[in-house]
This record gives sequence, structure tokens and C-alpha cells, in this order.
Amino acid sequence: MDNSIVKTIKSYTLMTIGLFIFVFSWTAFLIPEEIAGGGVSGLASVIQYSTGIKVFYSYLVINAFLLGIGFLILGNSFGFKTIYCVAVAALFFKFLPFIPWVTDIDDKLINALIGGTLSGIGIGIIFLQGGSTGGTDIIALIISKYKETSPGRVFLFCDLVIIGSVIFIPGKSLSDVIYGYIEMVSFSYVVDMILTGNKQSVQIHVFSSKYKEIADRVLKDLRRGVTAVNSTGWYSQKEGRVLIIVLRKNQVTDITNLVKEIDKDAFMTVTPVMSVYGKGFDNFKGGKISWKTKEENLSD
Repeated sequence: MDNSIVKTIKSYTLMTIGLFIFVFSWTAFLIPEEIAGGGVSGLASVIQYSTGIKVFYSYLVINAFLLGIGFLILGNSFGFKTIYCVAVAALFFKFLPFIPWVTDIDDKLINALIGGTLSGIGIGIIFLQGGSTGGTDIIALIISKYKETSPGRVFLFCDLVIIGSVIFIPGKSLSDVIYGYIEMVSFSYVVDMILTGNKQSVQIHVFSSKYKEIADRVLKDLRRGVTAVNSTGWYSQKEGRVLIIVLRKNQVTDITNLVKEIDKDAFMTVTPVMSVYGKGFDNFKGGKISWKTKEENLSD
């Protein structure tokens, strides 16, 4: 079977799993307790709490208006995946409520936390596959495409008004709004962890007399660039090189073992960095960047 077909099947399978987890969080934990959330699903739930119109109908109508934006700005591929996600999510919203989920959790706070966490896991899986459930998901992806702003923060900002509107529903109080905000915070935190956890980077400084051997191994084994900077040990007055290496956080163990293998007396510092743009990392956002690459060999 063609590799691209396998990747497509895998992507849509993962999106379907994410959609199930997302809708399950609503039908099993949030909607039964009438806890509001963010996004179009949250707005649809607020409509249901106030008018009795089921989430399924509001979810479809609102997303139909927003899908055009996804086509226009995020491309045809994203638009098709979004249509798929909206359609499948709507079907799940239609049929999952008929399944008698047994949670036995009467605490509204626990339901808000579990619902927000599961919802964040589902959306995170969907986002990693380039999909979206529509609504504020589209807005978040558009902003994060052109500006260095985490999707979780975009959700947090956009959803404040939706959840806050619960206060205007007869019979609801400030505590209901607070439960909605708790769900929103847990949701945003989980989404950020899923989307940025595998992209966190660190900057490594290696001080060693065997810098050339270490640099060669980093290039060969870890496939990361190395910058050698002239240095002078003030106490020993010996000249040498300091290696500066930027890599993913999950590679710290690899480079630590590598340096230890070559030079047990080496000195190494690890510094977390907020963002890394360039070849091998994230692309620049908000403009066109032309790259010129130049390979330089380390020499004594």
C-alpha cells in the first residue's frame, strides 16, 4: 500500500479517536451537569441550557458559517479535514447522548476538571493531525499560524465571553460561570501540553578539551548544528572552544550520554529557550523568510 495512503488513513483514524474523546467529555461529564465550555460546542451547550435546542443542531449551524474561513485562509486540505471533523463530531453529539454512560461522579468540580482534561486531549490529537472541530479552533490556528501565540491562550481569550454568558440564563449563578472557567483552564492547559510538549527546545553549552570530537558526534548522531566559540579559561588561562548546540528537550539525555562518553571531565549547561526558528525547528511566522545555508567545518 502506498505510504501516503497509509499516512492519510492513520491521520483520519487518529482524528476520529480525538473526536470521540472530545464529544465524550461533553456528553458524559459537562452537559449532564450543565457546565459551560468554550468554542462552538460551548456556545451550543449554552444555547441548549437556555432554550432546550440540542447541541447537535446549534453546532452544525454555527460551524457552517465558519467553515468558509478555514477554506480561505488555511487551505483546502485543512478545510476538508475540518468538514470531516465537524460532521463526525456532530454525529457523535447526536448519538452518544443515547448511550447511558455511568460515571457516578456527583461533584460538579470533578466533572469540570475531567471534562476539560478529556476535551483538551481530544482537541490536541485533532490539532496534531491538522484538523479542527471548527469555531474558535479555526481562529486559534489562524492566529498561531502568523503569530507566536499558543493556541491555548487564544482559546482562553475567546471563550471568556461564551462562558460568562451563562450568568444571563435564568436559574444560573456565578458559581456556574466559575465551573465553566475551571473547565476552560484545564482544557487550555492540556491542549498546550500536547501541542508544544514535543517542540520544547534547549540551548546547550559544552566546555571540553575534546570539543572537536564532541561536535562531530553531535552532527553525525544527533543531526544538529554546532557553533564553536573561542574561549579562555580565566583560572587556567588556557584557550579552547565552547560548543553551542540548540536541540529538542527530548534529546537532552542523548547529548548528555554522548558528552559523558567522550569526555567525563566536560562541563555542560542546559538552558530552556522559549522559541527556536530556522532550519530543523519551527518556521518563521508573519512574513516570508529567505534562507541561505552555509556549512563550515570545525578546525583547530
